[in-house]
Amino acid sequence: MTSSAAALRRVVERYAPLLLAVLAAAGVWASATGAIGVRSPLPRVLVLLVAVGSGWAAATTRTRRWPLFTAAAVGWLVLAAWPAVVVASGQAGLRLRERRHLVGYIAGALLVSGVGVLVGIAAGGERWLTTATPANAAALFAWMVVFPLVVGLWIRARRDTLAALRDRAERLEREQAARAEQARAEERARIAREMHDVVAHRVSLMVVHAGALEVTSADPATVEAAALIRTTGRQALTDLREVLGVLRQPTPAGAGGPRPVGASGPAGGAVTGTPAPDTARPPGLAEVDELVRESRAAGLWVDRRVEGLPRPLPATVDRTVHRVVREALTNVRKHAPDAETIVHLRHLSGGIEVSVRNGPSAGGSGLPGAGLGLIGLRERVELLGGRLEAGPRDGGFLVRALIPVAEAT
Repeated sequence: MTSSAAALRRVVERYAPLLLAVLAAAGVWASATGAIGVRSPLPRVLVLLVAVGSGWAAATTRTRRWPLFTAAAVGWLVLAAWPAVVVASGQAGLRLRERRHLVGYIAGALLVSGVGVLVGIAAGGERWLTTATPANAAALFAWMVVFPLVVGLWIRARRDTLAALRDRAERLEREQAARAEQARAEERARIAREMHDVVAHRVSLMVVHAGALEVTSADPATVEAAALIRTTGRQALTDLREVLGVLRQPTPAGAGGPRPVGASGPAGGAVTGTPAPDTARPPGLAEVDELVRESRAAGLWVDRRVEGLPRPLPATVDRTVHRVVREALTNVRKHAPDAETIVHLRHLSGGIEVSVRNGPSAGGSGLPGAGLGLIGLRERVELLGGRLEAGPRDGGFLVRALIPVAEAT
């Protein structure tokens, strides 16, 4: 809804009671004076009082309904004025939600209509001819009661449907926002766990080497420096565990990341021996070829292209490139397994650009959507100062990430 439409709706809702009151009062007056109904022989002062009372009752219908129903009955029986009856029937359809209330209103309308026929017969003349003959009485009841009541019920049903759809859309938006936020939080926690594992592993190696140097060196100054390095490294591991360790999720025995070698924990004591090689390095750029081979084995038409001169990348960038390619190829396998796909790596002077683009799917399975995997991936790329683009392109889908890499000094 546009702002102008919303403003118009607020104005209408604000002045609707006043407008309804004016219409009801003017309608009763016009009907009783013969302009749009049967002319009443009663004094004009009485007609004016009934008209003003009908207008006041229509203005208060949002909070109280019985004044309008009473004014409609009085106006019809005394003046044969139909506008207040039409307004009352429309408001009954809009505001009476319980079936027993609707049945009660229809029963009351039938009673008032029957009494009105008797009054018309007693009055005779034009009123009898217009309101008391069977055909006219039935037609007036359908016009004054049934038609406005049905219109009011239809408007209320439409409002209820729109309100339900609006609530559902808002609920879905909240759920989508919650899922996106959860995906971002999980990606941040995953990055924190990776940083904890990598940094803890490297610092633990420093502690091991410092401990070995402290034990084997004969120079007192070297022993003192090695002890200081070992103590500082142990304290750094403790601080790192307090800051990032809370984000680690419990893992089964033997399934966790790399642990400090030769130490009993992150703070490990003075130990000897040589550190074991790092056999649990997370996959990076070097494993992109393996992803391409796996995708080809799964039936995808994948072509890999490299542009520029490859160079060593920081560990976080290296892993992120692998994640971009893996997530993009996973989306292709899910949504366009028969499409031609190109994995393009461009080594730039200030960073690396990785793009995965698939063509149209001949099977008509639809384009892959930017789901929670891409939301987490965007969070990871943006944390590195890069940007991620994901969306339909030329009948297919494109995932492109540009990640800056600082120049080595």
